[in-house]
Amino acid sequence: MSQIETRVDLQPQRALIALRRIIRATDLHSKRVRQESGLTVPQVVLLQAIRVLGEVSGRQLAEEVSLSQATVSTILDRLEVRGYVKRYRSPHDRRVVHVKLTRLGQKTLERAPPLLHVRFIEALERLPEGQRTTILDSLERVAEMMGAESVDAAPLLDVQASPAYGESSASDAPVPENLPEDMRES
Repeated sequence: MSQIETRVDLQPQRALIALRRIIRATDLHSKRVRQESGLTVPQVVLLQAIRVLGEVSGRQLAEEVSLSQATVSTILDRLEVRGYVKRYRSPHDRRVVHVKLTRLGQKTLERAPPLLHVRFIEALERLPEGQRTTILDSLERVAEMMGAESVDAAPLLDVQASPAYGESSASDAPVPENLPEDMRES
């Protein structure tokens, strides 16, 4: 068997190894985020969006992070219980609920490491247009080959996410007990 034939025979294995490395890197990063911040990746994404947008409605937040309003509401429920965000009715329209970061949410967000999908996007944007197109076409083809072309997915990398995007009770870390009371409120 020639070296060319051997290399061709190894292509499926190389492809599976590359996929597995991506999945493993995503898994390890999700665990690192949880360990360093006590939050899931989707929770960090929401907190970061609130930090950027300021006081924002749940609908605006869902649009910003490309998640459904139901998913955002579920994540906000958990973040509010833990004291990271505060929700309140708009004084102008009582039907609208706004959300803002608390001091605890701001401090917790400072501890969170940079997210993997941000690093990926930055690296992708540095590539020439032709390479970006080739990578995107290839990734879409891989998703199709795996029967995942119609799977609903948010534009973030997190393999630990449940159907509600990382909102299992096991991921809920308690609020640190040594945190001053004034940081827990707003």
